[in-house]
Amino acid sequence: MDVLERLKNKVVVSVQAMPSEPLYLEKCMAAMMKSVVKGGAGGLRVAGIRDVKNAKTLFDIPIIGITKPDIIPQNYKEIVYITPSLKDVISLVEAGADVIAFDGTQRSRSDKLSDMIKYIKINKRVAMADISTVEEGIKAAELGADILSTTLAGYTLESANSPSGPDFPLLEQLVKAVNVPVVLEGRIWEPKDVDRAFSLGAHCVVIGSAITRPQLITKRFIQRGKNA
Repeated sequence: MDVLERLKNKVVVSVQAMPSEPLYLEKCMAAMMKSVVKGGAGGLRVAGIRDVKNAKTLFDIPIIGITKPDIIPQNYKEIVYITPSLKDVISLVEAGADVIAFDGTQRSRSDKLSDMIKYIKINKRVAMADISTVEEGIKAAELGADILSTTLAGYTLESANSPSGPDFPLLEQLVKAVNVPVVLEGRIWEPKDVDRAFSLGAHCVVIGSAITRPQLITKRFIQRGKNA
């Protein structure tokens, strides 16, 4: 079955940790993947060659692969850091990712976005553009991206006005503006957010921190308690 069709109406779980975090250990990440798949995840979004290879070995569900630096730079809103180069794309293809996700904004990068998308498609993988604005999404689709994701909404200078929660307005606008599937990702904390995303036309929904980042989940409850 086509990868995009397999992702349709599914909840995809982003299973990621930074090297400085306890869960980054290989066995911990593998255990987390097994847990969310057992819970019904219809796909996984993972970072790094190690975890892409493990995910492909362990599961028969779509695997979205990215690369990112070990430490997110302080000026992350200004630079491209999610699968930033053709070299990163090649490594993810070789690792077996079904979907290659990359920064699909129009910011400066070492390799042309069109060349990265071309390589992904030549190798019969799905090209997922992570974008932050409608204009970026339209441009990425014109360049050949197979699917768009709102991953970077609120995390770029161009999307400073993105809401504090899921960017439903961006999702809704993209669904109307492009002829490729659109994914809602970013700041999803409640089951009702998933329902709303699908009602607005999301192809699938990617959830990360609310499921797989215990330090952020804990912090959210602690901060809420302090503000009570």
